[in-house]
Amino acid sequence: MKYDVTVIGSGPGGYIAAIRCAQLGMKTAIVEKYNTLGGTCLNVGCIPSKALLDSSEHYHNAKENFETHGIQVGDLKLDFGKMISRKNDVVEQTTGGIAYLMKKNKIDVHTGVASFVSANKIKVEGEESKEIETDKVIIATGSKPSTLPFIEIDKDRVITSTEGLTLDNLPKTMTIIGAGIIGCEMGSVYARLGTEVTIVEYLDRIVPGMDADLAKELQRSMKKNLKVNFQLSHKVKAVSNEGDSTRVVAENKKGEDVTFEADYCLVAVGRRPYTDGLGLDAIGVELDERGRIPVDEQLQTKVKGVYAIGDVIKGLMLAHKAEEEGVFVAEVLAGQKPHINYKLIPGVVYTWPEGAGVGYLEEELKAEGREYKVGKFPFKASGRARASEDTEGFVKVIADKETDEILGVHMLGPRIADLIAEAVVAMEYRASAEDIGRMSHAHPTFAEAMKDASLAAWDNVPLNM
Repeated sequence: MKYDVTVIGSGPGGYIAAIRCAQLGMKTAIVEKYNTLGGTCLNVGCIPSKALLDSSEHYHNAKENFETHGIQVGDLKLDFGKMISRKNDVVEQTTGGIAYLMKKNKIDVHTGVASFVSANKIKVEGEESKEIETDKVIIATGSKPSTLPFIEIDKDRVITSTEGLTLDNLPKTMTIIGAGIIGCEMGSVYARLGTEVTIVEYLDRIVPGMDADLAKELQRSMKKNLKVNFQLSHKVKAVSNEGDSTRVVAENKKGEDVTFEADYCLVAVGRRPYTDGLGLDAIGVELDERGRIPVDEQLQTKVKGVYAIGDVIKGLMLAHKAEEEGVFVAEVLAGQKPHINYKLIPGVVYTWPEGAGVGYLEEELKAEGREYKVGKFPFKASGRARASEDTEGFVKVIADKETDEILGVHMLGPRIADLIAEAVVAMEYRASAEDIGRMSHAHPTFAEAMKDASLAAWDNVPLNM
């Protein structure tokens, strides 16, 4: 079998790269080690976690908030098994959609573990072994959960987010190590359903890498509304499976050891690039100090014709970042001149309220010595937010002090994962805060907060405060 392009890995980066290559006229193959397409994101990451986040939010609202709206629910019950089953159905439908797209675009799917024989020959070991000849290769094998050297992930009581999405029964208690995006999202799911959740974090704040004001407000909200117990500035020293429970020992900022016991311990300390079994040494590709594949500005490795995208290279480990890179490489191979502005790839935490940010953080601008101005609009001043009882959070717009160009937007509130797209569009076209402030936004909507925050950044004249 001979192909123009072979993509290794069928996650968002891989399958998007394969589709774009096929659209551009290349004979394309994709290799996936599992029997279902979609990678971590569709099978055990983005999609199933959002399904459970939505289901758990419905339950939490019925239990805590419906009465405010004049809705009596009576004897409310949770069917955890059915909730997990629904999540599985969502995953099956979504991965099935990817299989359909492969057929529609005439992309050959090979199931098995891919490894390099040479830069132009890939061995696939599955139910049967085969070799694929190819002109170009795109590595899109993604990432897997990280751990700490002294923690054994036994997938029984000491688990990762992967196992956390498939538990048979609802835990009474859970300790989560790591207050990043995954830790906060998984903590939200279980806390809403009634699990007593403790999140232990080495740093003195949650969701590092996101706006500090956003992090502070999100922590307050999760503690108040979901009763999540945050233990910040705690260095985990030991984790053990005690049979029917777990024990976590951590050192607090006073130097004292503190013990946390729970039914499960979910380790959410980040993810690492997954390159196991690729046989990169066969083509002379060496990993960097963090296990990533080095690439140049066109995302090509040191080996001509071999490219890498997504979580296996430097940058944020985000599905939509991998998608952009997949399209980028496909178009480079077609002789086009695409571009990616990495500063304008948004980050989102799908808690409730949702949080998102794009562009510069205030800390970054301060470090650069760049002068800026800030406009902020709270959702408690939004008529639409009051109507839906979603008044927590804010929209924060950072603009250049002299030119008024929007440099960063950070949000916490309702439907923020969707609302952040307006900020991305504005910044891609280098809009000023005044530009957005003068554009009509439907009333009443959550999006008006973007308009008013922009007006506040421009000349401190929000219209709804």
